[in-house]
Amino acid sequence: MKRLGRVEKIGRFGRLKLACAAGAATVALLSGCTLGGAAVGGYAGNRLTHGSTVGTVGGAVAGGVVGYELGR
Repeated sequence: MKRLGRVEKIGRFGRLKLACAAGAATVALLSGCTLGGAAVGGYAGNRLTHGSTVGTVGGAVAGGVVGYELGR
């Protein structure tokens, strides 16, 4: 039986989500805004904690702080 790598397991829509998240993170980092950082952080926190509300809010707060600091 052939073992599938991580990229092969993701599938077409998983790769699209990953590309969208990477694009949003790039825009947020380049613009350095609090709102963009909070959005990317919230999305990342949500995905990393498998939909946990606390993870989403924590990621948004952390992303907002990073965005604010980059925007200064």
